[in-house]
Amino acid sequence: MRTLRTTLRGAAVAAVAASLAAGAAVTALPATAAPTDLDEGRTMAKASTAQAEQDRTSKAKPKTKKPKVKKPKKAVADPDFGANVTFIDPTWSTDRINALLDSVNDEEEMSQDRHQVFFEPGTYGSAAGQDDPATATGIINQTVGYYESISGLGAQPGAVQINGALHVEPVVGCPERPWECAAPGSLNNFWRSMSNMAINPIQRPVGADAALPFPAGVTDPHQMRWAVSQAAPMRRMDIQGSLTVFGRYGEFASGGYLANSRVAGTIATGSQQQWFTRNSQVGTWDGGVWNMVFSGVEGAPATDFGQDLGDAVKGVKTTVDSTPVSREAPFLYRADNGELAVFVPNAKTDSSGTDWSTSAESGTSIGIRDFYVARADVDDAASINAALADGKHLILAPGVYELDAALRVDRAGTVVLGLGYASLTPTAGNAVLEIGDVAGVKIAGITADANVPESATLIQVGPEGASVSDPADPTTLTDVFVRVGGPWEGKAVTSIEVNSDHTLLDHIWAWRADHGHGVSWDGNTGAHGVVVNGDDVTATGLFVEHYQEQQTIWNGERGRTVFYQSEIPYDPPSQAAYMDGDRLGYASYRVADHVTSHEATGLGVYSFFNQGQDIRVESGIQTPHTAGVTFRSMTSVFLNGSGGINHVINDRGAPAVGSFASPQVIAYP
Repeated sequence: MRTLRTTLRGAAVAAVAASLAAGAAVTALPATAAPTDLDEGRTMAKASTAQAEQDRTSKAKPKTKKPKVKKPKKAVADPDFGANVTFIDPTWSTDRINALLDSVNDEEEMSQDRHQVFFEPGTYGSAAGQDDPATATGIINQTVGYYESISGLGAQPGAVQINGALHVEPVVGCPERPWECAAPGSLNNFWRSMSNMAINPIQRPVGADAALPFPAGVTDPHQMRWAVSQAAPMRRMDIQGSLTVFGRYGEFASGGYLANSRVAGTIATGSQQQWFTRNSQVGTWDGGVWNMVFSGVEGAPATDFGQDLGDAVKGVKTTVDSTPVSREAPFLYRADNGELAVFVPNAKTDSSGTDWSTSAESGTSIGIRDFYVARADVDDAASINAALADGKHLILAPGVYELDAALRVDRAGTVVLGLGYASLTPTAGNAVLEIGDVAGVKIAGITADANVPESATLIQVGPEGASVSDPADPTTLTDVFVRVGGPWEGKAVTSIEVNSDHTLLDHIWAWRADHGHGVSWDGNTGAHGVVVNGDDVTATGLFVEHYQEQQTIWNGERGRTVFYQSEIPYDPPSQAAYMDGDRLGYASYRVADHVTSHEATGLGVYSFFNQGQDIRVESGIQTPHTAGVTFRSMTSVFLNGSGGINHVINDRGAPAVGSFASPQVIAYP
């Protein structure tokens, strides 16, 4: 999402640097930016794969050989998930576990390799050093890298107990004086996840970081770091201590997403520009920069968005007491009979707090034999579609699937579960996923990568004019991520099109790449990230960035969004190239003029035009002015560059133009 940004603004710089040099914590660090050169090399999928392998093998860090897994005896053998899925069980030594984790955590940002690591139920690591991490031994302690998902296989998070830390650290820009270099930090810490485990936090720096004069991986006792940005969810986790989601020295971060989790201690947000927490339980929440939203969170701070907190500081937190519609992510677990199964939670309305139940009242357990396990080295669109047509649910093992036709889901209630950031890319200008006119489909854990020739749509939820839906069992997209450009040149007019009523979008990141391969105004082209045509569609955690026209269009009635984050494109070459008719620029979030009922809470639209042109957006949000269409807690932010956003919503809100600004509008109309 980010090019690198420079230093903090205003008089706070010296004070922050002095505080960090003295070892003090920072609770809120707003960021500005200056671009670096973007890699605009064009390459297709196979060429990019070869380059990724060359990059990996040329790295100074030696690869640790992946140990063979000795699995406990089970009633029926597990399916063959392929070489990119590893099952760890309690017979493994701590050293062996850490070595395995170290062998899969060093993928490059645009790598084509993918990894899923599962912990079987059991206890891992020693808790003896929990009060003094600097001297702790025998702990599970490694960083989590690109395209790596780590999950427990228990029916409850506590069935997998980790004594140690599975952590994410910022990229350190200035090893000798890290408090002076907030960039690159965690701005590009994407595409990694953790779920369904309990962690007793005992963290130490590892690898090259441990040898730095100021290691990034040091934390307080009973604290773990998860310094991430987009597409890095933490779900169904029991953190038995505190969690920090930014770098030790205040490095920039632009995340993030936490759901159905409990953090017993403090969540320290520091330099996190925005964060969305849903249906969770927190001890204490500390900090926030621009847009911190809580939905159905026990222990959430009170709403203070737009309130004067003194010293020219405005509140940035918005709390929604309950989530209007929610469904937790389906997950793989080890059933009592020793076989693998997938638990699919029911949808809920007006819910709050965690729900870790796997009872029949809470959801449905589907045996592994009802799933077709696809592998990118074996399967293509035809073989996967044949299995779906035969009534199978689908698990996509980690890998990059090149598809000459869309995967077709035409059976109500079908579950499609991606492991380890399984990625789908079209090869013939097709979509990668099309859901028929059916209800109750669950899609989770997949990434769609645009390719060439251009696709009209990458993911389509229901055909045009879809009429079948079930509000009690909404079709749900969970942790679904889209990229237009980045790994290679890609083109797609619309990334996600929702035609089915009562669809739930839970944690979506649609990204027209601002860096990587094939990135230019005329190269990785994409008009819209998300277009909603269905009625009664709900989005919880919607991230849509850099598209060339309206990034999100809402045509359906009674739509709801809780948390929205967006950057308008960096790279329009001129104002003339970025005009919505006679309107300056394109609104990021657009509610169609005919809509009479819509509500959205917690929206941030950010500006960074990096072509040296005075380019303006008339407003970050454009909506009909009517009583049934309501917004609350909105901000525009000027990050850096030139031009900016004239108004937050319609003609309301101060400009964010020419230099850092973050004007707010508390409510509209």
